[in-house]
Amino acid sequence: MKKSPTAPRKQAASYSLGLDYGTESARALLVDTRSGEELTTCVFRYPTGTRGVILSKDPNLARQNPADYLAAAEFLLRRTLSLAKKHVKGFSTARIVGIGVDTTGSTPLPVDADGRALGMNPRFAKDPAAMAWLWKDHTSTSEAREISERAREHRPHMIARCGNTYSSEWFFSKILRCARTSPKVFNAAHLWVECADWIPAMLTGTEHPDTLQIGVCAAGHKAMFAQDWRGYPDAEFLAMLHPGLGALRSHLRGRALTIDQPVGGLSPQWAARTGMPAGIPVAAGAFDAHLGAIGSGIEPGTLVKIMGTSTCDIAVAPRTDRFPEIPGLCGIVDGSVVPRMLGFEAGQSAVGDIFNWLVDVVKPGGGTHESLSKEAAKIAPGSSGLLALDWNNGNRTVLVDQLLTGLLIGQTLYTAPAEVYRALIEATAFGALTIISRFEEFGVKIDRIINCGGIAQKNPLVMQVYADVTNRTMYVSRSAQTCALGAAIAGAVVGGAHATVAGAQRAMTGVKPKSYKPNPKAHAVYSELYPLYRALHDAFGTPTPSTLGHVMKRLIEIRSRTRG
Repeated sequence: MKKSPTAPRKQAASYSLGLDYGTESARALLVDTRSGEELTTCVFRYPTGTRGVILSKDPNLARQNPADYLAAAEFLLRRTLSLAKKHVKGFSTARIVGIGVDTTGSTPLPVDADGRALGMNPRFAKDPAAMAWLWKDHTSTSEAREISERAREHRPHMIARCGNTYSSEWFFSKILRCARTSPKVFNAAHLWVECADWIPAMLTGTEHPDTLQIGVCAAGHKAMFAQDWRGYPDAEFLAMLHPGLGALRSHLRGRALTIDQPVGGLSPQWAARTGMPAGIPVAAGAFDAHLGAIGSGIEPGTLVKIMGTSTCDIAVAPRTDRFPEIPGLCGIVDGSVVPRMLGFEAGQSAVGDIFNWLVDVVKPGGGTHESLSKEAAKIAPGSSGLLALDWNNGNRTVLVDQLLTGLLIGQTLYTAPAEVYRALIEATAFGALTIISRFEEFGVKIDRIINCGGIAQKNPLVMQVYADVTNRTMYVSRSAQTCALGAAIAGAVVGGAHATVAGAQRAMTGVKPKSYKPNPKAHAVYSELYPLYRALHDAFGTPTPSTLGHVMKRLIEIRSRTRG
């Protein structure tokens, strides 16, 4: 008698969890590790400050309360379990294999000798310097300039790896600023820790400086860390900046992990606080943009644009015998995105924030993003006669200068709000093209662009303008939560559901069916406008002497022709 074939055993479901710490809120995403299906999501808005940010009269200051990070973790983990038990058939906490964490960055915070945040100490509870120094805190522009100058003179190999310019958004700029302006806090700090490293450490009970583990993503891109020179910059160099930085060097960790490595298991204390099983592996932390790239399916030849209040542009490439040096990039780091590949980071300091500025601050006629986008979509490229620079929060790439500001030219007595809105969108697209050109100029080929984040998901006009300006098809990530999904992928790998990050990406990521293809007629006009943008870019952003007398008249010529 012939035996019937044995039916394949159905693989039991397993889940991973991503914690995504943004600028105004944090979220959790529970994901099926087999398919990437997003099962539950929840959000926690930081209660401290204005939309979660501690501000002051200094417009460059932006801090966060580290207590908010822990409150978020407790709420999100408890809420995830509650939602999963209600809505996920057959759910069991035993099937949660791992947790990943992403945060903003560089967002360092001072901690004491036990790894506890100084901002949570009653002695410093009202001192902004003791809080987490948020990525968009630009109080340390003079310190960043000094670090750049000193490094070019004394450690050129280190500064070359991060674009030859150190930023006020980064780790050592902020610590040096604290040393000079808040010595009480600086002297009380045993160590400074990136938010991306501190949260996983707190969850696993490894926050003590002797047991703390750090991720290569934050250390490499923002703190000149590389194994080539045994980790962070040496004490001698740091002491040139400030004696206290030289002393700090001995407390900094010498080994950094990639996202496929765990920092530990969920501690019994956090298991009790949240209802999660103790011992769940927690992956090494990374920045939101880098894990957003993972959640979008990044691979060599693909550029992922994480589009929100600002943008980060992430690319990867196979390891080479010699590190490329690309001026203006935010670092080239081995393993910072995909383990065992080079990770490249660039970006724009403001994109969504520029659109929000027009809608929320200028308030032109009470227009909303939706109404202005609708009207702006009717405006032909070049027909407004407007041209803008996208530097309202400084320039992250390729100029790396946070003292640059925005610009809008070509206004007349008849300029309409929707025309301004479209000009600002076009400016950010021109900035994006400048970054793409810089990548390719130095040999990093960009064959495909995947966009993710709220703007990519919600604003078709932005995506079409980007396609028309760059003359490239714009794809949009399937997930609306790519950063959290990338964190969940890290959790899936450290939890053993997938052997590699690339394997997890193949199972858990994808793009939407709808893409945005360039319109040849629109691209032809933008090909005329882009050199005018570059003329403004170079005149205001570089020391190269430039003449701008042709720009306004050329804009009028293009306007007249496109209006017919």
